[in-house]
Amino acid sequence: MGGLADEGSMPSEKATALVLRTTDWSESSRIATLWTREFGKVRVLAKGGRRLKSAFENALDLLTVCRIVFLRKSSDSLDLLTEAQVIQRFPRLRTDLAALYAAYYIAELLDQGTRDYDPHPLLFDETLDALQTLGGTDKPGVAAPGLRVARFEMVLLRELGYSPVLDHCAGCGGSIVGTELAFSAAGHGVLCRRCRSSQRDSRLLSPSTWQMLRELTAPGDAWRRCCSAQTRAEVRQLLGQYVTYLLGRRPRLLSYLGS
Repeated sequence: MGGLADEGSMPSEKATALVLRTTDWSESSRIATLWTREFGKVRVLAKGGRRLKSAFENALDLLTVCRIVFLRKSSDSLDLLTEAQVIQRFPRLRTDLAALYAAYYIAELLDQGTRDYDPHPLLFDETLDALQTLGGTDKPGVAAPGLRVARFEMVLLRELGYSPVLDHCAGCGGSIVGTELAFSAAGHGVLCRRCRSSQRDSRLLSPSTWQMLRELTAPGDAWRRCCSAQTRAEVRQLLGQYVTYLLGRRPRLLSYLGS
């Protein structure tokens, strides 16, 4: 990791940011990974960020939405955070463990699955809506947050160019019959009966789960639709398998998610 660039040569930028992760840098400073609407993921050095009376106060708490000003890095240096003011918190996360784990999982996917300075405003908006649903006070919570997380995952996959193929066979491109389907992470989607034997990781896909996956790709609140516990569990398993395949490792928080 590079050192700090000359502050006088760094342009000042403003953004709305969600705090994904923080790590200690020194006795008084910390490094924060932020997901911003304007710039995508940025990593900043917050000088004095560990002090009790820091200029950033509590704006760098995990899963806090804040308005930031930072000095843009040059070469491989860290950006320098100069201002951070709290815009929004998600208070229900303090009392709802299932929602908290779901929110941590969302932060982990953004941290590990996106590149620096690759903005996706729609994904930023989806993230805030998901966190507001899970942990805010002006929207009703969800008894089982798995489908809300699944909706977030589908938007994430679409924005990053990895949407699973659902409307035709990902193997041969042919039409599919809802009663003879399988899903393969390595195959990037749904496989017909003929193609599923070609992918060792393929698993049978029920018609109800196939339909739910398709609905989760569409705008709206399909994730609120009542469905069986079996369908919710299968959606969770399939998307967990797919995300793990794309990341090349199993997300740490995946084991803590319910359906």
